[in-house]
Order: sequence, then structure tokens, then C-alpha cells
Amino acid sequence: MSRSCTFSRANPLNRTPLALALGLALSAVAGQALAAAAADAEADSVVLPRIEVVGQFEEHEILIPGSVEVVTAEQIDQIQPRSTEDVLRRVPGIFIKREEESAVVTNIGVRGLSAGDYQTLVLEDGVPIQPGIFVGNSRYYNPRIQRMEGVEVLKGAASLRYGPNTIGGVINFLTRTPEDGASVSARIGSWDTYEGSVELGASSASGDARFGLIATRAESDGFMDKGHDMTDVMLKAGMALSDYQTIGFKLAHYKNNANISYRGIFPDAYAAGARFNPAPDDFFLTGRTSFDVNHHWAFNDNARLETLFYASQMHRDYWRFALVGGAPTTTSPEGYTVWNYGNNVNGNNREFTRLGLDTRLTLAHDAIGIPSEAEIGLRLMQEDMKDVTVLAVRGRPRTPDPGRGGISQDRLDSGDSLALFAQNRFDFSERLSVTAGLRVESYEQTRRDRRSTAPADRFRNTEVMPGLGATFVVNPSAQMFGSVYRAFAPPLVGSVLGAGDTPTEAEKSVNIEFGVRGSHGAWDYSATAFQMDFSNQVDPGVSGIRAPNEGSALHRGLEAGLGYEIGHGFRLEGNYTWIPTAEFREDRPGDALEGNRVPYSPERMANLSLAYQAGPLQAALLFNHVSEQFGDGMNRREFTTGSTGTWGGLVPSYSTTDLTASYALSEQFSVSGAVKNLTDERYVAGLRQGLYVGPERSFELGLRYTF
Repeated sequence: MSRSCTFSRANPLNRTPLALALGLALSAVAGQALAAAAADAEADSVVLPRIEVVGQFEEHEILIPGSVEVVTAEQIDQIQPRSTEDVLRRVPGIFIKREEESAVVTNIGVRGLSAGDYQTLVLEDGVPIQPGIFVGNSRYYNPRIQRMEGVEVLKGAASLRYGPNTIGGVINFLTRTPEDGASVSARIGSWDTYEGSVELGASSASGDARFGLIATRAESDGFMDKGHDMTDVMLKAGMALSDYQTIGFKLAHYKNNANISYRGIFPDAYAAGARFNPAPDDFFLTGRTSFDVNHHWAFNDNARLETLFYASQMHRDYWRFALVGGAPTTTSPEGYTVWNYGNNVNGNNREFTRLGLDTRLTLAHDAIGIPSEAEIGLRLMQEDMKDVTVLAVRGRPRTPDPGRGGISQDRLDSGDSLALFAQNRFDFSERLSVTAGLRVESYEQTRRDRRSTAPADRFRNTEVMPGLGATFVVNPSAQMFGSVYRAFAPPLVGSVLGAGDTPTEAEKSVNIEFGVRGSHGAWDYSATAFQMDFSNQVDPGVSGIRAPNEGSALHRGLEAGLGYEIGHGFRLEGNYTWIPTAEFREDRPGDALEGNRVPYSPERMANLSLAYQAGPLQAALLFNHVSEQFGDGMNRREFTTGSTGTWGGLVPSYSTTDLTASYALSEQFSVSGAVKNLTDERYVAGLRQGLYVGPERSFELGLRYTF
């Protein structure tokens, strides 16, 4: 996924296919009219502003004293992903603990961090999108890949610029703005999967204003009958206010009803090759609406101001059937062990709201006689989470039942934060640059029981995070880089309030990395060695609501990537991640032993791709390997239930292969196809309350027409 470069120091809802088809046809008619109007544009359209953590050009990348990976639009097309997980799992250092192929809920682990522990900041166009950074539950929203044109992954001290939760770095999804005109696309596939998208774009005649719309509708019965029904709409618009100022707006709405649960199947059913939904009546219902305003002001060639305002509201209603007390399992007619559900239904329903303001001033200067670039930033953010537990019964799954108590929990968790950031890059020569930065994050978390008149519980904390990095150009084909910084992840509200005692520290680590990157002829490469030394790592592998300050841990490893232009249209690209150390440094009673490996932290991961492009034809063979991993900190080897109700055990290694291809029949019309898990590998993707099975072999066929 790396970009080759030569180094220089220049500064730079009806679930039917018929409904989908009718919707696409109507959109096509509207698109033709829009395209005709757009054809009158006389100048290039304004580029809508957004915050990029790496930048679009190679010269941006070489200024960063840290590990950088950029997934381009071409690479996304090559992968033909169903979700963001399909893209991220091909990035070195990233492990995805897959729970279902639609990735409605995602579990991301970076550099040995347990997948699902939320120690990596996830952004979209620079905006935080995880439901709660300070109030918890960061994994319950995963943006749709259909509206993305790229992904930036930034690690090292440079990630301090963008927020807390950067122990694993920053993942920034970049959304598309449709080009002038219109296009429609459709995709069908295994498990009765249907997907349709419409893109509309237009510019003013002068090119000073721009508009874009992307709408996607998808539905599927899902692998193992874990179906989903998704709608995603994004509207982008913007204009040039002057020769020096631009402003952009983005409005997005997402809704998804998914038939998924925390429960997996039992080992006997897995061994028999069973493919059934272990919780057929459980539903995970999510919706999110967000609005961003992005303003860029270039005062002159040496100074610019970027200001971002964002707001979002999200709900996550999780309706799950309770097990029969005293007899949680039973036997199916086929003879498998299965969960034994009663008539009681619990709604674990949460609503998240967020308001934020992020502004940063960048100045090129030589105030102390050294050519430099300084960046000064301020971020204000406020988060709320309403957490309600509804007790219901079968037949009335969304109505509180007085016989069971109705509402058993109704509380409001809040987080208010103020962050100041400053860094300066000293360009001592055309070969050597040193960057020093400091982030100060002050926050207050509160919890209030909305059924009580008691005052809210409060927890206040301030963290100071320094960072230092450097880059050095060895020769035109090689650049060395390195950094050291202090990172932290704020404890969840449920970890610090309501437990009787209040801790004084958040989760912290000292991160070090050192690497080299470059290109020579047909080759491009990168390699990074890293270490994360935790003074108090929160116990990983459990849904996050745990007491912090639980003990030290150490992560050490190496990431490497290599690409080669073979010629005649062929390109070979691969990466390898080796994490020999991801271990607890002290006992955690009942959860982990000193020297044990962190759960969901495979020691080895590898990706290999062979791509071909000749004229209108593109094809790729994609290989992914994940080594064995433990399901809990006790490092049990047999699949079994632990003290927290989650399962442990040794998850075997697995390898999957995908084959993708596309062909442009004309400038306007193209077709694509894919076979995912070509060898039909049967594997365990992860554990929770049972075994999650990786998706079986599947097929896809897509069409795209541009007006």
C-alpha cells in the first residue's frame, strides 16, 4: 500500500431487487439532466476543504517523522471491498477481528493492541467518528466504504496532532466528492446480497462552487443468516469565498438494521461445518446523522488557518434475548449444542451526541534562524451518551414490560474536553528535519442517574503528551525516520465512576518507532520497528468497561512492505508484520498472567497481491494470512467460557485468497467481479460468547455506468 517516491526537501427499504432497480433508473434520469447542466462548466471546480493526516502527495509523506500508509482509490477498486475491514486488513500492522462480513461492528487492533480495545483514533475527513471517545463504545459505528476514495494510516509522534486515543495511531477515511455528471452502480452477490449506489455531481460555471451526492442502498441475508439492511447518504457542497478562502459542508445520514449478536456457535457445531445464526432473534439497530463545516484560509504562502466544526447524533439499539436461567444451552434437532433462549428480551439502547470545534494555524517561519514550520491547534469537544436498558418480553420486543420492571437503567454519561497542541518542524538542511510537539488534553467525565435526584459523579483529569520526531534523507532512494511520544487513551466513564473509588490516571504508553522508506527503480519499500511500553494498560479483550490502572504491558515488533513493478502490466506488492512481544508484565487476577500474550494479538500477519492492468482490463489476486492468537489473557488453549462470560481459547491461524477483476467496456460502462475466500477456507475469525466463523467462499458481480 506504500507510494514510491524520490526524496527531496521541497515543502509541499423494501428488501427487493426490483425496488433497487427502480431507484437506480429514476436516479439515472435525474443524473442525465444534472450532467447536461454540469457540462457548461468553464473552469476547474473548487477543491472542497478537508483535514488530511498524511496528504495527497508524496512530498507530504516524506515530511512526516512516522510510519505512513495510504490506500488510494485505485487500490480500493482493486480490492472490491464489502466494508472498511476488507481494506484495513491489508495495511501492515493492522489486525481485524471479524465478527460478520458486513462489518457493521468493527474490531481493529494495531501493532499488537487487542482488537476492539479502541486505542486507535478513527476519523473521517479529520472528524472523529467513533461514537464515544470519552464516554465509551467506540466500535459501534463503522463508516461505509462505498463513499470512500482513500484511507490514511498514521503512526508515531505525528498522530498527537489529532487527538487522544492515539496509542495505535490515527486512521483517517477520506470521502469522495463525485465528479461533474452522474453515475449509477449495482452489485449482487452470494447470500442474496444486493447493493445499489447513485452519484451526482455539479459545479458552477465559474468553478467556484461544487456539489456532490452519494447514496447507497444495500441488503443481504448475510453469511450464516446474519442479514442487514443498510442505507447511507452523503451530501457535500462548498465554494470559494475568495482567492484565499474556501468553505465546505458535509451532511451524512446512515441507517442499518442487522441481525447480529454477541453470541457465536459452539465447537461441535463448528466442527460439523454448521452455518446457522446462533441468535436468530437478536437485532443490532443503528443510525447516525452528522454535519461538518470545514473552512480553509490561506493568508499568504507562509500562513494558513484551518477550522472545522462538527456535530453528530447516533443511536444504537441492541435487542437481545436472554438465556434460560440454570439451563443456558440445549441441543438442536441436528444434535448441536445451541443457546437456550427464553421469552425475555433486553434492549441495551444508547444514544450518542457530539459537538466539536477544531482550529489550527500553520506558519512557515525562520524566527530563530532555522527554516521552520509551526502548527498551533485548539480543540473543544462535548460528548453525551444516554444509556437505557429496556426489559421486554417476546412478542413485544421494543415495549418496556412492567412485569419485568420496565426500565432497569437510565443514565447519562458525558465528557467535556479541551485540548491544546503545538509543534514545530526545524528544517536544519535539505536532508535533516526535527519535529518537536506537545499536546495537553484536559477533560471532565460525568455520570448522572436520570431516575434519581442525586448529583452527578465527576472525574477530572489532565494529560500532557510530548513528542519528538526526525527525518533524514540518506540518498534520493532512502529516507530514515523515527519518533518517540507519550500517548494516552481516556478511561471510559463506566471505568472511573460509579465503582466506589476514582482512579487518578488514564491508560498511557511511551511509544518509540524507527524506520526507513524509499524507492529505487521498479522497487519501493518501507520498514518500521516499534515499541509501546504501557505503564497501566487497561485489561484488553473485554468490552471496555473495566477498572483502569491494571498493569504494565510491552509491545515490540516490525512492519515491512515491498512493491515491485514487474512490467507488462504486472505489479507485485506485499507486507509483513511480526510482533514477537505483546505481553503482560504483571499478573491481573482472574484475567491475565505475567508473561502471557495479549488476546487477539497475532504474532504474524502477511499480505501479498499480484495485480495486472492492460488497457480496459484490471485483475488482482490477493492473499491474507493471520497467525494463531489467544482469546483471553489467561492464554487458555481450549475453547471455553471464562469468568466474564466471554470465551477464551487458541484461535488457529488461517489464510484467505481473493480474486478480483474489472473491465471497461467503454468510457462510460464497466463491469466487475470477485470471488472472496477463493479456496473456501473454514476458519474461526474470533471469539465472544462462542465462536465466530469466517465468511465462506462467495461471489460478486458489479456494473457501473457514468453519464
